[in-house]
Amino acid sequence: MAADQDLEANIEDIVDNSGTFLQEKKSFDSPLQGSTENIVEEEHIEVKWDGPNDPDNPQSKSKFQRWLAVCIVATGTFCVTYTSSVYTTTYQQITDEFHVSDEVATLGLTSFVCGLGLGPLFLAPLSEFYGRRPIYIGSMTFFLIWLIPSAEARNIETMIIARFFNGVAGSAFLSVAGGTVRDLFTRDELQAPMMVYSASPFLGPALGPLVGGFINQFTDWRWTFYTLMIWSGTLLICFIFIVPETYHPVLLREKAVRLRKETGNHRFKAPLEKITHSVLDSVLMSCTRPLKLLYYEHMVLNLCLFSALLMGILYLFFGAFGVVFVGSHDFQLWQVGLTFLGILVGMIVAVGLDPIFSRYYHRLVRQREAQGGEPGGSEPEFRLPPAIVGSLLVPIGLFFFGWTSYRSVHWIVPIIGSGIFGLGEVLLFSGIFTFLVDAYPMYAASALAANSLVRSCFGATFPLFGNQMYERLGYQWASSLLAFLSILMMPFPYLFFKYGKRIRANSRHAKS
Repeated sequence: MAADQDLEANIEDIVDNSGTFLQEKKSFDSPLQGSTENIVEEEHIEVKWDGPNDPDNPQSKSKFQRWLAVCIVATGTFCVTYTSSVYTTTYQQITDEFHVSDEVATLGLTSFVCGLGLGPLFLAPLSEFYGRRPIYIGSMTFFLIWLIPSAEARNIETMIIARFFNGVAGSAFLSVAGGTVRDLFTRDELQAPMMVYSASPFLGPALGPLVGGFINQFTDWRWTFYTLMIWSGTLLICFIFIVPETYHPVLLREKAVRLRKETGNHRFKAPLEKITHSVLDSVLMSCTRPLKLLYYEHMVLNLCLFSALLMGILYLFFGAFGVVFVGSHDFQLWQVGLTFLGILVGMIVAVGLDPIFSRYYHRLVRQREAQGGEPGGSEPEFRLPPAIVGSLLVPIGLFFFGWTSYRSVHWIVPIIGSGIFGLGEVLLFSGIFTFLVDAYPMYAASALAANSLVRSCFGATFPLFGNQMYERLGYQWASSLLAFLSILMMPFPYLFFKYGKRIRANSRHAKS
């Protein structure tokens, strides 16, 4: 156990300090009193980065190369989450063709989101052992394969099963991808790329009903999946030929192998090579890490619950928007899809606000320096101001949407309310994602896997009762209930911003 903790400390040092050099580690036997000689035993030479410009260090690549990799990874996340929501526009045709109810058809959405939640439990640990790139290529390959039975399904059972494995395959992009962003950028550069990545899991669900509404209004539902096959096939090619390996411990392991081969000196060792247990033991042990983070880390649990509530509301809206806009304004399927433009625009505005929050972040860094902190030093809590603002906007948007959903009120008004909700949602997720990655650098993928697990539980459950809730409580009070739930979670981002450092000091996993 102590060896594992030493290994984790070494890897964290690699991730956080790219300016270190090759360091020879020796152990010295303590000389006995009166001894005439000391016995020196050389154990190994620990491989680290040769300064910040080491060509093997992914952070030394050009800004274009790093941003290109982030954009491809974010697009993969966008594609996966788009796949989750675009399915909801096929309900009308699927229920007629398969002779099932709307509730049974909804199980295709639930099974997909369940897959999204379960997959990271083993894909995230595998990425921390084998690296990010093999996981991306393997996941996108199986994601493409499982789209085929979805497109060719002849009954609802085939659809539900295929959707589950589709979700499992695509889940890597909701957990591993955040670690890739952290691999490629230093702490000072992290805000903007993490904002882009954080927006992609929400832009996808917002765009799915918009595009799917047109596809399923004017052609066969199977084209929903044919277009996804083309898209995911293109992404697979990009991952194979463009996206490099970025995980620092794996790259250092490759560097150690190369140094041993070039020099003939077998004392070169990377921290990852100190692991003595088997790969299977490592994966089984790491599978429990997201659950441990949720159990032991109160900040992880509360922030994951908040983000899960927002994900549940977003997926609930896929059915509720149809109930509201068909019931109040007699919209057709393609028009209901267009109502998601409000959420989409709100999310895009949130991404555009990144320079403002970035300036505020650097202001907090300068204040810390003025108070005696190290130059350029930061605290993970400095990532939370977007989440604080977002926690205020989310209930405002929900109240706005609910109490303007009368037939007598123009349809654009509730869409504006949904846009405020979308704006707050992305700000919240951006702050939460960046904080988790920064506060738990050694367990970045596992922290995001924990977040994905909880979010997926809510995202899978909420659509099952959303339509009934809106029909029985009424559009206004159903939306208000969701707003009141978000108000209950509102204080946590601010509390962790103010007291997070003190909480981290007593944490067994967070960076102190």
